[in-house]
Amino acid sequence: MFSTVRKWAEFVRLSHTIFALPFALAAMVVAARDKIPHGWPGQKTFWLILTAMVCARTCAMAFNRIADREFDKRNPRTANRHLPSGQISLASAWTLCILSGLGLIVASFFINRLCFYLSPVAIIVVCFYSLTKRFTDFSHVFLGIALALAPIGAWLAVKGEIVLWPWHDSFALPLLLASAVVFWLIGFDIIYAMQDYEFDRSHGLHSLVVRWGINNALTAAFLSHMVMVMILGVFGLLCGFKIAYLIGVAIIAFCLVIEHWLARRRSLNWVQNAFFRLNALISLVFLAVTATEVVFPFFRMTN
Repeated sequence: MFSTVRKWAEFVRLSHTIFALPFALAAMVVAARDKIPHGWPGQKTFWLILTAMVCARTCAMAFNRIADREFDKRNPRTANRHLPSGQISLASAWTLCILSGLGLIVASFFINRLCFYLSPVAIIVVCFYSLTKRFTDFSHVFLGIALALAPIGAWLAVKGEIVLWPWHDSFALPLLLASAVVFWLIGFDIIYAMQDYEFDRSHGLHSLVVRWGINNALTAAFLSHMVMVMILGVFGLLCGFKIAYLIGVAIIAFCLVIEHWLARRRSLNWVQNAFFRLNALISLVFLAVTATEVVFPFFRMTN
């Protein structure tokens, strides 16, 4: 039983949920900061958000594995994945993809009407990314958009509506956070794509690494990450965050610099270890400092 659960968790890289989920929870905390206790939307809403996020990512990842199975079979780095190696059948993968998509819709139904209406759109967006590297060099942007839905969805789950004023409590905040996630993922995915540079180029798959070469693509990734840091700074300013948040953004910036220093060494063995750990740390630090500022509002510049 445990081995079966572990196999399916590895199939959809369940552990990598830690990248987008903290940003969703941070958006949830900010959206609920005027509630008592600060930042807590209630047990029901919290668990429904968590369920929706896990279902959305599982659906997207299962579809990604299905869509890429033929390429994975030819790529030495991915040939041992579950579908190419026959550890999981195609029918089982489709079943998981469909059930997790339905899980997102059901969870959204119990959250609120707005989330329910938007849930099919979310499924289309998160799955569409898997097809983009066949026709555009900017597939990294589509991945960023897919993950950026997490903070937007969590915000709407708490608010239940789109409010444009006042600015410190408006829909501009989750949009800013979503923009930060997009630029984070662009840089993130460019570095990850370095692993498959030769394979993608020889098989007609698109990426900025293939289009611009490794050095130029890494420069673009670094600039993208610096834009992310600036957006996080604006987000904190609009939220009225101060001490803890500033420390957190500094830690995030430091992690990104270390990440690019490692990437420039071009030793790809680190991608599966230090690379993922650094990015997991970035998302967890962001959640921690955001929650600190909300739960302890005396840290903030404004009430």
